[in-house]
Amino acid sequence: MTRRVIIWRHGRTEWNLAGRVQGQTDVPLDEVGREQARSAAARLASLRPSRIVTSDLSRARDTAEELARLAAVEVETDVRFRERSFGVREGLTMAEAWDQFPDHMARWLAGDEAGIPGSESSVVAGERFTVGLHEHLERLGPEETLVVVSHGGVTRAGTFSFLGLPRETWETFSGLSNCSWTVLEERDLGIGPQWRIVEWNAGTLPEPVLSDEEPAG
Repeated sequence: MTRRVIIWRHGRTEWNLAGRVQGQTDVPLDEVGREQARSAAARLASLRPSRIVTSDLSRARDTAEELARLAAVEVETDVRFRERSFGVREGLTMAEAWDQFPDHMARWLAGDEAGIPGSESSVVAGERFTVGLHEHLERLGPEETLVVVSHGGVTRAGTFSFLGLPRETWETFSGLSNCSWTVLEERDLGIGPQWRIVEWNAGTLPEPVLSDEEPAG
């Protein structure tokens, strides 16, 4: 492994618990979310992150601060890692959205992400996340770990956009649970450095993969 990226979703909020769409609405962590952040940070700190970059929304920023305190690393903020905008759905439960915007929701269910007024497509969100991640990786040295603290929707879109996976495959992966993370590692498998997923929606630290497909060493 030369470099590692941890993409970490924020802890729980009251809107998460109520099933309300958050998007770019700034909803704070609840008590459970704060405890989730403290618990996860205690594990992630053992990976000795070199840099911690977070969305500017408070639920992500406050999650990042728990890790920063243990790792003695300053938190940096980047708006490109904030959640997708979900337009008029923000603040509503699924049932409320169907009640208030049945035509728009039907278009959304049929795959038209632009069917919700004011919404941002997953492709657009993934592209901005990817641009931000590439920029921060330019400052990451060999054997260093970058932690990106972000949100459920944009982390899935951003991870797959960064890896170059076809859009039609994205829904085969679940989103991240509150305070779970994805681990990407850069490896040289004989055809040049490549990034790949080694953990998805994890709450435990990455373990070595002992496999005949892995290069020795």
